[in-house]
Amino acid sequence: MIPVGAIVNASGIALGGLVGLAFGSRLPERVRTIVFQGLGLCVLVIGFKMALPTQNPLIVIFSIVIGSVIGELLRLEAKLVHVGDRLKQRLKSSNPLFTDGMVNASVLFCIGAMAIIGSFDEGLRGDRAVVLSKAIIDSFAALAMASAYGLGVLFSALPVLIYQGSLTLLAGSLQQWLDPSTMTELTAVGGTLIIGIGLNMLKITHISLSNMLPSLLVVVGLCAATASFAAYV
Repeated sequence: MIPVGAIVNASGIALGGLVGLAFGSRLPERVRTIVFQGLGLCVLVIGFKMALPTQNPLIVIFSIVIGSVIGELLRLEAKLVHVGDRLKQRLKSSNPLFTDGMVNASVLFCIGAMAIIGSFDEGLRGDRAVVLSKAIIDSFAALAMASAYGLGVLFSALPVLIYQGSLTLLAGSLQQWLDPSTMTELTAVGGTLIIGIGLNMLKITHISLSNMLPSLLVVVGLCAATASFAAYV
């Protein structure tokens, strides 16, 4: 099976990013700054909207804490930054936001219920409605982010292709682990990470979000353990 939705989504990000590059390079610095700040505020709103519906805040807290420790021990942030810097050198880019753009855009486009549900719908039922809707949304988001971050945003298309393509191909095996309650908490953890992206964009603080990505796996394990314990009791 060919993951058409993932391919279309990645292509939309690349196309939107190219348009954003062409558009953003013509804007004065002060305009790019205010666009960047506006994007940061919008990302915060998206993150809060995803995080607040949680039914079990303790699972979200423990997932973030445990996942962050795992990511820090694995030095995920340093490895992703190294990849971004290597790409930057190969492309001879002088943009100081290249790596930040690639990492933040990758996290933003991969986290969220639409990526999982859309990929599962395509893999299990051949229904691409959700994933194609996500592709349209992501293409406009890539346009806006590329106008602020630059070339690095385009390279977020590759992680999206790998991530969503894998979910589509493995949908049958993974579906049993992602019941509605798990999806709620997974979305809440993802929303919390997206809030971190917004804070980074607004330069309120700097959070090593890549080191927190294992939280998305930890939350699935914690939800499964909680459900098993509740059934046993």
